[in-house]
Amino acid sequence: MPYRELTMIDVKEVLRRWQAGHSARKIEKETGTDRKTVARYAKYAAELGLPRDRPLTDDDVHAVAQCVQARPLPSPSEEWQQLAKRKEKIEAWLQRDRPLRLTKIHRLLEREGVSASYPTLRRFAITELGWHQKEGTVRLEDGEPAQEAQVDFGCMGLIIDAETQHRVKLWVLLVTLVYSRYMFVWPTLRQTTAAVCEGLDRAWWFFGGVVHVLIPDNTKAIIQEPDALSPKLTEAFGDYAQARNLFVDPARVRAPKDKARVENQVPYVREDWFDGEEFTSLKDARESAEQWCRDIAGARIHGTTRKVPREVYEAIEKPLMQPAPTQLHDVAQFADPTVHPDYHIQVFGGLYSVPERFKGKQVHVRADRVLVRIYLGTELIKVHPRQLPGGRSTDPKDYPDSKAIYALRNVDALIAKAKERGAHIGTYAERILGGPLPWSRMRQAYSLLRLCDKYGSGRVEAVCQSALAFDVIDVKRITKMLKTPQYNQSAVPDKQRKVVQLTLPRFARDSAHFETVGARQPDPCLCCDDTECSCAVTTNKESSICKKGES
Repeated sequence: MPYRELTMIDVKEVLRRWQAGHSARKIEKETGTDRKTVARYAKYAAELGLPRDRPLTDDDVHAVAQCVQARPLPSPSEEWQQLAKRKEKIEAWLQRDRPLRLTKIHRLLEREGVSASYPTLRRFAITELGWHQKEGTVRLEDGEPAQEAQVDFGCMGLIIDAETQHRVKLWVLLVTLVYSRYMFVWPTLRQTTAAVCEGLDRAWWFFGGVVHVLIPDNTKAIIQEPDALSPKLTEAFGDYAQARNLFVDPARVRAPKDKARVENQVPYVREDWFDGEEFTSLKDARESAEQWCRDIAGARIHGTTRKVPREVYEAIEKPLMQPAPTQLHDVAQFADPTVHPDYHIQVFGGLYSVPERFKGKQVHVRADRVLVRIYLGTELIKVHPRQLPGGRSTDPKDYPDSKAIYALRNVDALIAKAKERGAHIGTYAERILGGPLPWSRMRQAYSLLRLCDKYGSGRVEAVCQSALAFDVIDVKRITKMLKTPQYNQSAVPDKQRKVVQLTLPRFARDSAHFETVGARQPDPCLCCDDTECSCAVTTNKESSICKKGES
């Protein structure tokens, strides 16, 4: 009869019949246990003094079984003893930053005179050092209802893209509620932040509520800098988490056990939903996935909980969920541009003005489909409507007062500024800027205003009056006229002549200021001693005729 190790039930049955006084032959016939084995169990039961008048306990049965089944451990071989002496060295080789291969360790030991074979070394490494042995797992509790959802991406296969008519990979975003195991599948062709946010919003609509904690994997659409203790979310997804009142606790890198509730659902979705199906479009796949989640995956008896996920969710979890969103989240874009010397920033193809005092500083921009918000630190400094690429949004108040008119080509403001200097100056500016494309002649109007600063508004007003009388619309001619030492006003018709009190230009001096010799006084008349006499006596001393005297 081949060797057969008796179990606890087998030993207990033998001992129970021994207590009843059955013979070894009868016990062999009724239990199928060899009578020699029965005799050994009966021998040790008697030696241990087991009573026959009460039922045996598990400890009694185990004590007898140990006496019969226990075998002394074989003494280690010489090769094993040689390896045991070098246990610390072998362990150090296996725990290096770059562990040595076991074949390499075997060669190194041979150099030291160890004669152990490679199979012996392998058994030693597995038994004594735990080499290549899987670590034990711990089953985590499911937590409270409506508290946690786990998220993962999974590749299903190939599908024809309706836009390009090419076969592309079809990905699905899986969202599994930890407590009820109710899940949602969202097919997509992209793994972007916008795709993730859209899929999550669709999941909240499907469930009819939002959980409190989200456990995603380390996809770049969600995690910017993965870290076991303090991972950094992408700014766009962090904005989404704030909008949906979610707390995000990402799984560690290459640690699928951190989100085991959703991780093992990927092959199930692929095999039970995708395989064997033919979808005409992405929309068709999404409708099919939603129906499958509700009527098949949600209505089955779950293999772990042994409950129907949809029923558990409707009865326990749904009342505790946060309210579902009413519309899809507008995924924002973020940038950190520098304010240019023209008081604008360029983000996402558009130009947006910033107040003058922030020129040259780096700002932070949040742009969604409707608005562009500009921050300096935590201060909101400007809000603009979102522009298409190539568009521009400029607030005139952001410009300095001296540059706003020119930058915005505000012809009316320039004319009003000229009229402040004088009525004829304003009229002259209107004539300059009249006609089509007035902004192309704004430099001439600015030049006219600079003449007022240089020569004074009074003189420029008079010159502009004369120029308008002769219909001379040329700023260069105005400049030449102002540079003329004396302007002849007799040329102006009497009807149009207007007496204007001219103000002295800047740095103007009287002509006597520049004389080096005093003016000579006229000589008095030799006849009448009068300086105003115009007779020949004063000019021709040889003449003695005085005209005044004759008169």
